[in-house]
Amino acid sequence: MKLNWKLFAPLVVAILVWLIGAPEGLSPNSWIYVSIFAGLVVGLILEPIPPAFIGIIAVTVSMLFKVGPAPIVDKATGVAKAITDAQAISWGLSGFSNAIVWLIFAAFMIGIGYENSGLGRRIALFLVAKLGKSSLGLGYAIAITDLVLAPFIPSNAARSGGTIYPIVSSICPMFDSYPDKNPRKIGSYLNWVALATTCVSSSIFLTGAAPNPLALELSAKSGIVAANWGTWFLAFLPVGIILFIITPLLTYVFCKPEVKGSPEIAAWAKDEYKKLGSMTRSEIFMALISVLALVLWIGASTFKINPTTTALIVIILMIFTKIMTWQDFLANKPAWNVLTWFATLVPMASGLKNVGFLEWLAKSAGGSLVSLDPTMAVLGLLLAFCLLRYFFASGTAYVTAMVGLFATLILQIPGVDPAQVMLILLVPMGIMGILTPYGTGHSPIWFASGYNKGPEFWKLGAIFGIIYLAIFIVVGIPWIQFVMPLLG
Repeated sequence: MKLNWKLFAPLVVAILVWLIGAPEGLSPNSWIYVSIFAGLVVGLILEPIPPAFIGIIAVTVSMLFKVGPAPIVDKATGVAKAITDAQAISWGLSGFSNAIVWLIFAAFMIGIGYENSGLGRRIALFLVAKLGKSSLGLGYAIAITDLVLAPFIPSNAARSGGTIYPIVSSICPMFDSYPDKNPRKIGSYLNWVALATTCVSSSIFLTGAAPNPLALELSAKSGIVAANWGTWFLAFLPVGIILFIITPLLTYVFCKPEVKGSPEIAAWAKDEYKKLGSMTRSEIFMALISVLALVLWIGASTFKINPTTTALIVIILMIFTKIMTWQDFLANKPAWNVLTWFATLVPMASGLKNVGFLEWLAKSAGGSLVSLDPTMAVLGLLLAFCLLRYFFASGTAYVTAMVGLFATLILQIPGVDPAQVMLILLVPMGIMGILTPYGTGHSPIWFASGYNKGPEFWKLGAIFGIIYLAIFIVVGIPWIQFVMPLLG
């Protein structure tokens, strides 16, 4: 029987880190936690078992060793008290009461509403019928479809897998374009447009990708409250508009389709759209509920309604209007999986601060940042934050491992607004998912389709990543520096 080395790699790494021994400034218990966290990160990168299960293991081991919670210091003696079982358990399960975790969970349920009601398919077919008379127009139809769905479906994997991919996979064979036969006719172009535009929409909206709200939550736990839904949207707006407009054009240049016109596709989409008939009761209700959700999310501060409360209200309304049933709610394994996953990652990430690791790391690495010009320091952090994506097979794993660390480093840079700098690092997370076939949730879907082979995928990822990041640096950073002070 062949052993799976990936299964043992997290354990080996954790033991090796522990054997190195705690550096000066960190306690042995702190170093035990760091070694557990190192094993967690390796496990999330390699994924030998489901990542949510890896998170449960890491939290359980941390609770077993009673490391992770912030120690309580005796006011009289100034000595930290020993962590009790109750404190360890309370810390380990704290993620299950986290509002952001439930927001992400609820949003996955909202995706089921789009699928069950048929509203997502109707939107896609309508746009293809209107814009699909040319290959370029078809690219924009795919882009607009994803843009419309992005604020409401925070899983880019769910958007691609549930709505966009089925449409694209139906179009390509009509031109005799398959992964192993004539992929350049139109298949490789449409697949890359779908991948790239979903990366863009994942940055435009806070709810465009699941790791976005998680990143803000972890940032806040590290001492930097960076943004809300509206601030995030406004911060990326100019770059988002530019990238949304140029992405189908860039793909047309770097992945040019052999087929220039596709009137057959527009006709096919029009026929399919006609077959749908008038909007059903479920579609109408889903559209109204979506508008209500968007209004409440944007105006959360005005209406004094927490975004998580809004998401839970949407679930209740979908069940009451029979868009989804209680059995649909219970059977949504991806949603329950992400709830478990994120609920374990939130306390694990906060534990790095609790045990003093981030403070120690900041003192060790922050000296070099202090000596740099603030602008150069911010650019250096941005480049490092983006390029590290190459080493992570999950946006969630990346956020968990890196946000707390970079938040600590930001706080070491003199003369900058930490919230502004953190926002500069976080909003490009979606577009940097373009770099690899594994960097974000929807990438494996399009890579596995086979229309863009391995070498081409990596090459296109590097080209688009460089272009996207350059535009963000030239346009996005000055815009954020201008608009953030105006928002107070």
